[in-house]
Amino acid sequence: MVSRSAASHGAVDVFAAKGGKLLLVQVKSGRARVKKAELENLVSWGRNSNGDAEVWHFRDGGDVERRRVYAARRVAS
Repeated sequence: MVSRSAASHGAVDVFAAKGGKLLLVQVKSGRARVKKAELENLVSWGRNSNGDAEVWHFRDGGDVERRRVYAARRVAS
């Protein structure tokens, strides 16, 4: 399952879930930067939901920089 929040002002712009794993993404583009409070909020979402949290920065020219800011704790099956 994947869902996005267009023009979001919240901590999570995109979330994806599959096979018991969760990915939370904050998306930035151009010269936009993640503010400290936004980053702390995204990390908190990742920690509280045991999901991976990443910031995706779409740069001019189409390149994407992906930065993991929180890694979920994986439980052995």
